[in-house]
Amino acid sequence: MSHSDRPDPEAVILANGDKAASVEQVLGALTMLGIEHQTTSHEPLYTVVQAKSVAYKDPGAHTKNLFLRNKKGRMFLLVVEQDHTVDLRGLRDKIKVSGGQFAFASTERLGLYLGVVPGSVSPLALINDTEGKVQVFFEASLLEHEWIFLHPCRNTHSTRMRTADLLRALEAWSHTPTALQF
Repeated sequence: MSHSDRPDPEAVILANGDKAASVEQVLGALTMLGIEHQTTSHEPLYTVVQAKSVAYKDPGAHTKNLFLRNKKGRMFLLVVEQDHTVDLRGLRDKIKVSGGQFAFASTERLGLYLGVVPGSVSPLALINDTEGKVQVFFEASLLEHEWIFLHPCRNTHSTRMRTADLLRALEAWSHTPTALQF
């Protein structure tokens, strides 16, 4: 499958007119928070299947990240374990928000709110949501892992960090996640 139709991740502009954070800026922000992290470069990974083909030497949870919207225009980031299936129809009752059923957000919204292109969605992209427009939810079992792997706003890199440190970074970026049982 060709991904040549995807926008250039280096050219993404946020809703506030700012340029989206680069890998270096995301990693620099983690370092400024005193967060230990290791980042590996690899071929672009667009799907969970492709991500599973990468041989990581260290243990850690791998995620599936769904950027969703509802009919009222609210934006949500749902982070689950990579092998889990999400029932979007039942999600509204679990999250308990009004505004109709959930749908996947468009490529344009990905850029405007998270500063990423398809295949690069990750909780680390919340560094770009300085206005707090995106509400974030984690699968509760994912938070039980000591280590987690995430894209630092580009699907050409994977960053390994402690899950507790990820939560600390999200707090620093004003995005307190809600844990959900699936």
